[in-house]
Amino acid sequence: MSKPLKQIHLAAHFPGVNNTTVWSDPAAGSHIEFSSFAHFARTAERAKFDFLFLAEGLRLREQGGKIYDLDVVGRPDTFTVLAALAAVTEHLGLTGTINSTFNEPYEVARQFASLDHLSGGRAAWNVVTSWDAFTGENFRRGGFLPQDERYSRAKEFLATTQELFDSWHGDEIVADQATGTFLSDAKAGAFVHQGQHFDIQGQFNVPRSPQGRPVIFQAGDSDEGREFAASSADAIFSRYSTLDQGQAFYTDVKSRLAKYGRRSDQLLILPAATFVLGDTDAEAEDLAKEVRRQQVSGATATKHLEFVWNRDLSSYDPDGPLPEIDPDVSDNHISKGRAQVRMYRDPLATAREWRERAEANGWSIRDLVIETGNRQAFIGSPSTVAKTINDFVQADASDGFILVPHITPTGLDPFADKVVPLLQEQGVFRTEYEGPTLRDHLGLAHPDDVREERAAS
Repeated sequence: MSKPLKQIHLAAHFPGVNNTTVWSDPAAGSHIEFSSFAHFARTAERAKFDFLFLAEGLRLREQGGKIYDLDVVGRPDTFTVLAALAAVTEHLGLTGTINSTFNEPYEVARQFASLDHLSGGRAAWNVVTSWDAFTGENFRRGGFLPQDERYSRAKEFLATTQELFDSWHGDEIVADQATGTFLSDAKAGAFVHQGQHFDIQGQFNVPRSPQGRPVIFQAGDSDEGREFAASSADAIFSRYSTLDQGQAFYTDVKSRLAKYGRRSDQLLILPAATFVLGDTDAEAEDLAKEVRRQQVSGATATKHLEFVWNRDLSSYDPDGPLPEIDPDVSDNHISKGRAQVRMYRDPLATAREWRERAEANGWSIRDLVIETGNRQAFIGSPSTVAKTINDFVQADASDGFILVPHITPTGLDPFADKVVPLLQEQGVFRTEYEGPTLRDHLGLAHPDDVREERAAS
């Protein structure tokens, strides 16, 4: 008996501060005007995607003590954008990255519970930590946290917000609509939390939301991040774009669930994926090469190399050879916000490897950065891309993908128009939404149902 086909989950990432988007393309639009977000969201909903995803931009990039001016300047507040999108969409999930290192549980829980109400049960939270001391200076707490403390705080942060969400237990709380008083002995919203990072008590003032809690995403790839996702998340982002790496990550993370009393289907694996479409595979390959060169200008290549060399390389020609001088491995980091964390664990070894590859292939600095950077995950005709995506999912290399177009806001349109119908024809992607909430789209149970299932077992 053949194995039933898995259903593919698709989401769309509105690119923010990054080097994925081709800013110079005439089709590129604003990253702050609401019309851009609205167009992108409506395209994703028209294609029956599970959700739209917004990353978090808490600072302007800095390098060498100066603001890094090669990316989009600024980023509007995530909650403001998602709340506005709730009014112009009906089904699409609304996912936002909100930091657990610098925020407070009560505030974040209140914002997400409100968004879940406003959207009719479509809110999701990507829980992240931050090692960036430069960003920390923007906040009252400020500063840097070592990795183990960041994850310790994140775990308690999430547990505390869940206590706040669960402080409204819908079944046992009945209100007299005439007087506004509660008729049960339970006190809605009452909470007390005492822990290593948070010592709070009071009354949570947003009633139980349609999903009970927002869907929880996690993006860390470290061992701590994988364990955090296995214990607490509904989905985890993955950065692996090859079949073998994807399968290894999928197997590793799913295997961690049982010790937390969770089934394999209670955590989704969703890699981010860029794409380039053409009428033929050859046309798409040519276009992909052009896009990569547009994404990595000479100045961008130099800045990227400076992360490894930890030196000012502005005097080097980006279309020339790599520096003969070795990286500076002192503690005087070129990026002040990253003074406590190296982007590359062994800069000297990385530099040697890159020089060898550049010499063997005749690459310039810019060529090397293009070739060693993130390449498009899916390149080809619509039928080729549809087949590749389906092959990944059916082979348990992922449960779906979060698509990142290189043009904003219209870059998602070709995928919606040409690839999605092919997946629908194969019976591996929905033609209509199955229910009103994001948990319905993702096939995730309501938290109250999960609690009852665990209690029964």
